[in-house]
Amino acid sequence: MYKRILLAADGSEHSKRAAENAVIIARCSEGSVITVVYVADSSRAKADVLENWNSTEVNDFRKARLKDIEVLAKEAGVRYEIMILHGEPGPAIVEFANKHSFDIAVVGSRGLNGLQEFVLGSVSHKVAKRANCPVLIVK
Repeated sequence: MYKRILLAADGSEHSKRAAENAVIIARCSEGSVITVVYVADSSRAKADVLENWNSTEVNDFRKARLKDIEVLAKEAGVRYEIMILHGEPGPAIVEFANKHSFDIAVVGSRGLNGLQEFVLGSVSHKVAKRANCPVLIVK
């Protein structure tokens, strides 16, 4: 049913739970592929570069945040790919989802940004509101 699955991930506990659900969905349909997207937020880019002074280390740092998700998908025998996007997370995920016609998008209800803890995460809200595919928000 859902063969093209978009998983928005940032390494937070909510995104790891979202990954668990994406894997369950993928295992229900033979030939499913999970596309894991991590958005390099332009407002965090400067801090990432300062913490990891060369571009190789910055990309390694970003991919390290997704390591648990990668291990989960491998252990489940689910096909996946990792994409690093750039920009503001909400709009970047929506644009990518709509451009590539996913069957479903899976997002965590909150991310790493502490300011979003008071309400439904602004990223998940934007994706649910603007994506052209069904969206599963995982608590």
